Amino acid sequence: QVQLVESGGGLVQAGGSLRLSCAASGRTGGRNAMAWFRQAPGKEREFVAVINWSGSIVYSQDSVKGRFTISRDNAKNTVYLQMNSLKPEDTAVYYCNAGWSYSASSPGGYWGQGTQVTVSS
Repeated sequence: QVQLVESGGGLVQAGGSLRLSCAASGRTGGRNAMAWFRQAPGKEREFVAVINWSGSIVYSQDSVKGRFTISRDNAKNTVYLQMNSLKPEDTAVYYCNAGWSYSASSPGGYWGQGTQVTVSS
């Protein structure tokens, strides 16, 4: 089992920045790729970004490219999402995911509880 705890969400004005953190505990010995997803009210959960164990392979969705950066610190079992130039449409609950499959382009089975990000206009 892997437990994931997100933090760093909050209320910010458009154009502002936030950094989300996701701390992993439990059976973190596997070299899991880690991903961020988000879910806005009334919408399906969508992929935001993913990073492999070494940090050498990073993908993000087009709407956040150039604004969001995913990174990780394996010594701390933590993955981050730096979000800059935030827009109201970035408002959502952001979820951390462990075990992303690059071959299947699908999330792993471990999810955090989510952290709310609200961007005011």
